Amino acid sequence: MLSWFQQMDKAHDAGEVVELHCTYDPATRGGDAPDGRKVKATLHWVSAAHAIDAEVRLYDRLFTHEHPGTGDADFLTQLNPQSLEVIRNAKLEPSIAAAAPGARYQFERLGYFCADRDTQAGAPVFNRTVTLKDSWAKVERTT
Repeated sequence: MLSWFQQMDKAHDAGEVVELHCTYDPATRGGDAPDGRKVKATLHWVSAAHAIDAEVRLYDRLFTHEHPGTGDADFLTQLNPQSLEVIRNAKLEPSIAAAAPGARYQFERLGYFCADRDTQAGAPVFNRTVTLKDSWAKVERTT
């Protein structure tokens, strides 16, 4: 059996995060420190030990072009192969374990989600309905 130190060395060598050094300053909550300091980053996390498992469906644009099929283009060649990403066993905040189908939530830094009608007791499913940033500008720059 590997010692704790050997396990950490193995995880580190595999590129996994094994340690995080940080401080918590409640005066900077919300980004407005009374002394004028600027918050460099905000950490959002869910304890894996207390989280619920859920299926999360990340929908994106169905087409890679804003106006598919215009000109001589066949719209079928402009389908976005990454229009759906399904994350199984996503770790979510336990407070939404009993979300009713249709209930809406904002997932920090990811967007807005709706509990799907496929949701069952102990097996919630959430669909992203709106991302936080529009990606058309990025898509247009790369095409």
